[in-house]
Amino acid sequence: MRIAALLALPAWLASTVHASPPTQPYDEQLHLAPLPGGNLYAGFSFTATTPLTSYDEQHFRYFPRALGQILQYTHTKELHLRFARGRWDDESWGTRPRGGRREGGTGVEIWAWVERGQEPDLLQERWSGLVNSLSGLFCASLNFIDGAKTSSPVVSFEPEGTHLNLDNLDLLHGTLPNEVVCTENLTPFLKLLPCKGKAGISSLLDGHKIFDANWQTMSIDVRPVCSAPDDCVLEIQQTVDIVLDIQRSMRPRDNPIPRPVPIEKIPCDETKEYNAEDTCYPKKFEGEMFWSLSKVFGQPIQGNCPLAEDGTKSYEIKLEVPFERTVEVITDGNISETKDQSERRYSVPEQQTLDISLPEQVLEVHTAPDARSPFDTPRLYASRQITGYGQQRGGMHAVLTNPQPYAQKIIYLESLPWFLRPFMHTLTFRASSGAEVRPEKMYYTPALDRKRGTQLELQVEVPAHSTVELSYEFEKAILRYTEYPPDANRGFDVPAAVVRVIANTTEADQDAYLRTTSLLLPLPTPDFSMPYNVIILTSTVIALGFGSIFNLLVRRFALASEVPPSPFATKLKAVRDRIRGLVQKAPAAKDGGETKDEKKVKGLNGKRTVDVNRKDL
Repeated sequence: MRIAALLALPAWLASTVHASPPTQPYDEQLHLAPLPGGNLYAGFSFTATTPLTSYDEQHFRYFPRALGQILQYTHTKELHLRFARGRWDDESWGTRPRGGRREGGTGVEIWAWVERGQEPDLLQERWSGLVNSLSGLFCASLNFIDGAKTSSPVVSFEPEGTHLNLDNLDLLHGTLPNEVVCTENLTPFLKLLPCKGKAGISSLLDGHKIFDANWQTMSIDVRPVCSAPDDCVLEIQQTVDIVLDIQRSMRPRDNPIPRPVPIEKIPCDETKEYNAEDTCYPKKFEGEMFWSLSKVFGQPIQGNCPLAEDGTKSYEIKLEVPFERTVEVITDGNISETKDQSERRYSVPEQQTLDISLPEQVLEVHTAPDARSPFDTPRLYASRQITGYGQQRGGMHAVLTNPQPYAQKIIYLESLPWFLRPFMHTLTFRASSGAEVRPEKMYYTPALDRKRGTQLELQVEVPAHSTVELSYEFEKAILRYTEYPPDANRGFDVPAAVVRVIANTTEADQDAYLRTTSLLLPLPTPDFSMPYNVIILTSTVIALGFGSIFNLLVRRFALASEVPPSPFATKLKAVRDRIRGLVQKAPAAKDGGETKDEKKVKGLNGKRTVDVNRKDL
């Protein structure tokens, strides 16, 4: 019986190793839309799913194994990670892409739903393991998100996935506004994709182009999605949204600094009175400027990802341009094209490159291209500033503007560092329409020095076509000497405020999110040269005092005759006397010798005389 089992073991192992998990769908999309001011919006989206049964059994195909094992180890059921830099111009570009749901504050922002567990400290241990693991995976400083930079919002975020039991899940939120997003974060991001950025739409993601953008955000969202109680999948969506300056992006790499254009090549506005041969006022550009994928991103799309099987993949390019806009598609493969009044959709060929070019063109319909945007009017405008002066106190001032003809409910979230201590009794609201504005709900968690920051959540209704101003005062804490960074005079970063616009059933079906810009808070900074002066002075005094006392306690005073000579001193004295004798003997021998003239005089006189020269004789 045992022999039969041993003989069947290799066959069972072979069947287990070569058994392939169920196929999972994979989707890639690219959204292109020209923006006013010579800018181009490019939105990349990569979506992969895996059945939860395969995920629990460690079967990974399109879902990245490195990220999946981290989520399993830390018992994380839903994850949202953001890398962002720059500022989205709401007034010129319109509403934020994807409703702001895939956007984060400046730096790094993360929030996740983690299982609480039975032990009281288990949740914090799992959260610490999650941020430390993601820190190593994405080459970021997420390990600096400790208890002082972690908050637990109550109503600002809602889970996007389908969770059977939310009672055992806790929401944790952390930010790093001073984190610099660079190529070191993009490379691990691309490694999570099936083709690692070598093929498909991801082949356009070049670090030189992305991080030269006016606004850029990378996001990773993992959530469970269930169509039925027994049919659940785990979905990961990776998105990259950027706004590029077309002229700067198409500049050749061998000419990074633009050279001045000769005056004869500049189109001048001849209607100006001061127009002359040596005076030129550049004429405003009219129409649509030229751009192409290969010029903006440095290369065309390198086909689709060959790792995805037929029937489980989707590659689509969405281009939002007017219907009369001329578009040239350059490829050797077969593609499909769909047109309507405002957008065009293209498929990516199997193993052929694809380039989209839009030549310069003047459209008769759009006489003012700088005044239009493919995105709608934002549902809300938000800005925030620090007011006041001095090193002790200051104030926070937030402005919320509602351009819509109906009132909107919002949730305003601020996660303040512990060294910024707000005074909640100074919290005031003021509406431009004169209406009385009061918070419907308020969740406030005070800070604990060096352990927990301040968390403030407010639910406010902003009237139609009005502006609501929120303000309060705060006090600045004094840090310890070792808590100041090397660039303390630059200021301390305050995370961006998160504004959630609750969906109105008549106008929108999903909530929208927007972030304000991060702030710089100047704190009382000591003179860092004084500690070094104190260290030098005290070290000198201690050295002099300790040296004198040590000599008095250890040294023994005696006469020179009482000290017996040491053997080494005796030998040294003998050598010294010998050298002295040789030095004194050499000149004496030279002086005692007689010259030929002296001997001759001595023979004449019969005695030794003084030195006489031959000339005198």
